This record gives sequence, C-alpha cells and structure tokens, in this order.
Amino acid sequence: MTLRLLRPTTPALAGVVLSALLLAGCAAPPQLAALQAQGVAGLPARAQVERVPFFAQPGDTLCGPTTLAMVAQAAGRTVTPEQLTPQVYLPGRQGALQAEMLAAARRNGLVPYVIEPSLKALLRELASGAPVLVLQNLSLPMAPQWHYAVAVGYDWPAGEIELHSGTTERLRLPLSTFERTWARSQHWAVRVAAPDAPPATADGARWAAAVAPLERLDVQAAHTAYQAGLRRWPQVALLHFGAGNTAHALGASDDARRAFEAATELQPDFADAWNNLAWLRLQRGDAPGARAAAERAVALGGPRLAAYQATWRATQTPGDPR
Repeated sequence: MTLRLLRPTTPALAGVVLSALLLAGCAAPPQLAALQAQGVAGLPARAQVERVPFFAQPGDTLCGPTTLAMVAQAAGRTVTPEQLTPQVYLPGRQGALQAEMLAAARRNGLVPYVIEPSLKALLRELASGAPVLVLQNLSLPMAPQWHYAVAVGYDWPAGEIELHSGTTERLRLPLSTFERTWARSQHWAVRVAAPDAPPATADGARWAAAVAPLERLDVQAAHTAYQAGLRRWPQVALLHFGAGNTAHALGASDDARRAFEAATELQPDFADAWNNLAWLRLQRGDAPGARAAAERAVALGGPRLAAYQATWRATQTPGDPR
C-alpha cells in the first residue's frame, strides 16, 4: 500500500538569517490568544530541551542543513551540516525545500514526523524533551524570507520561546512574534525522531504514514519504527501492515504472516492486507488459505483490484509465487 506523507500544501524554500526587524502587533496572534485564554493544563510552565547541539549558520542560505544537523544529532545520528548540505541545499534556489529536508532525514535512518500545526502541540513536544524543527517567514507574505530554526524550549510565564536560530544559540523570542512568523508557513513543524521513539504528540496512523517512505531506504529502521508504534498503538491496522511488509523484506515470513493477519482482524476491509496475506500463505504452501485471503481482497476491490485479481489467479494453480 502506498502511503502519502503529510506535508503542507505549498513547499517553501528557506535560507536566510534571523532579521532584527520582526514586527509584532499589540494583540496576540490567534493560537497564542486561545492558549492564553484556556491555559496550558498538563504542561509545565517552563521547559528546556538539553543536549541539542548548536551549529552557527555559515551563510545567509544554509539554515536548512544547519538546523537539520542539530535535530538529527539530537536523535542520535552523527551527521554534520557539511554532510547534509548536498542532500538538501538547492544552489539554483538558494535554499532548501521542505521535501528535501524530510527526504534527507529519512536517508539518515530517521523518521520526520510533521506535527499538528498548533502552538500547543509544539509546546507539548518541547515539554517531552525533544527539539522541533520549525519554518518561519521573517518578512511579509509578499516578499518572504523563509528560515528554518530549532525550537529548544519555552517560558510560558515570560511569554517566550527559545530557538537555535541563525548564528544565535538559544535565542529568546516573544511567543507572539514567533507565532506570527511561524503562521506564515502554515505552522509547519517537524519532529525528526529516532525510529524507536515516536513523538509525544504522534497519532498511530500518521506515524505509520511517516514511516512508510523509510521502507525504501532503510528497511530495518522502518521495521523498528513500526514495532515502536505497535507498542504504543497496538490497535492500528496500518502499523501491523507496515510491520508485515518490513518483516517480509527482512526474511521473517512467520512474523509477516502474523502481522497481516492482525491487520485484517483489526480492519476487515483492508484489501491490501488481505492481498499480502494471500501471497504469504501461498509462499508457505497454504493454497486454501491463500485463496480465501485473495478472494476477500478481490471482493473488497478498489484501485488495486487488478493486482488482487492477479494474486487470486496465482492461488488457483499454486506454483512459485515469485
């Protein structure tokens, strides 16, 4: 099954240093105003994420590789800004697109998870002890100055957020100013997570979607991520499905079969899982079981009906399904 990674609708290019001319109005921006009215129940008044390395941005256009190196190292990878620059920096565009940032995280065995576009979700991640990569527009929409930074803490009573930004380590910025610049990117923020550590604000199905592209680059890391997801969300069929795919790729056919069976039990209309289960049973010599699973997939139909029908035909005269 092909899963689409959730992204903002319009990729943005980033590569500028922090401007000293950030404008703030008198009224708090909407999300901050809502939190001020409702309070931040369940969150500490202050949080500071420790052990997040800082790399000063070497030029006006290299905030992408610099900030990605910070969050990657915080997640346990030793990758440097210099190593990441050719992976994310587009010389012709003088910056790094969001898609390149996400892809580079996956190339280094990490799971980039786009968090809910809300200030409360961002604060929850910081309170959990994890840095968050954020995208800001430091100018006006008509002449954007896109900039990546790393949120590393907040002080709610003081109304401030801490950022590794540009050439400044732990820059303290008013939350109102930060939210205005962050809102211009549709509140785009990413937790670059180790495969065994889903973000605090993650949702099981969205974690599965974030892990799926990793299967093509690092199947072991993807399998670890699916297993970590299942420990937290054992009732999410998509996680069992992904675990089945990666187990099969790693040669663990028994584990794969059990994972696909669990996916179909949890979600009986999951046609892709029935199809994959049919192939696994066929490979193991269980022709009747394979036929039954293939028939379920065909009956459910959908955009991959032709593939299900091919699987069903293979179960009629069992041979080597490869």
